Amino acid sequence: MNADRLKDLLDSVRSGKKPVDDAVNELRHLPFESLGFATVDHHRSIRCGFPEVIFCQNKTSTQAAKIFEKLADAGGNVLATRARPKHFEKISKKFENAEYHKAARCITLRQREPKWSTGTIAIVSAGTSDEKIAEEARFTAEIMDQRTATYYDVGVAGIHRLLAQTASIQQASVVIVVAGMEGALPSVVGGLVRAPVIAVPTSVGYGASFGGLAALLTMLNSCASGIAVVNIDNGFGAGYLASTINRLADRASPTDNGDITDQD
Repeated sequence: MNADRLKDLLDSVRSGKKPVDDAVNELRHLPFESLGFATVDHHRSIRCGFPEVIFCQNKTSTQAAKIFEKLADAGGNVLATRARPKHFEKISKKFENAEYHKAARCITLRQREPKWSTGTIAIVSAGTSDEKIAEEARFTAEIMDQRTATYYDVGVAGIHRLLAQTASIQQASVVIVVAGMEGALPSVVGGLVRAPVIAVPTSVGYGASFGGLAALLTMLNSCASGIAVVNIDNGFGAGYLASTINRLADRASPTDNGDITDQD
């Protein structure tokens, strides 16, 4: 149950439109509900601003579908990551509006009208091989109502491609940078923008990249300031973190002297 739905429920009780017993019945699974094989956190939307996300890897299609159904019943948007076609086949039988994003391996269900952010999250990827992780970050951010702009295949091997997009990237409130191989791109971007940079190492590369470890260590040892690093191939984590930062940016704006003033 999201905050808007909870407010509507309480208002309906106050106005007499809904009996107290009916409201109690709707709230009986708050804050969590056990399915036997999983415990669904219905309270997370109220605490964190977005419902629990389903990590489909190693879950059966039936398990993923049952969790998806319970989250959808709460009325909010639903996101499932690392999903395979068999997960979507099961889920789509009940939810015709659910969408499967093959490159990102995500399933999304939008049940609420979007309230798009003012600020934009720029998503920058080094090469086409990194795109599926970048897309996971994008769909995560967008189901959380965040505006995104993508700049793909602009790695340091042809740095003129990045420099041609610099002015646009500098307008973003947050920048996600996805790169494999040696992972140098976040350091370059970090030296060009004033916004926080979230670096995502990918497992793309030849043997000495050690499945993304080389890129991870490069990013952790970046000489550029303002860079945070998530785990290897964790596009979801980057998209979620960028969304929480962008929400805070929407609540503030720069004054003439460069200070930040709360607008609430």
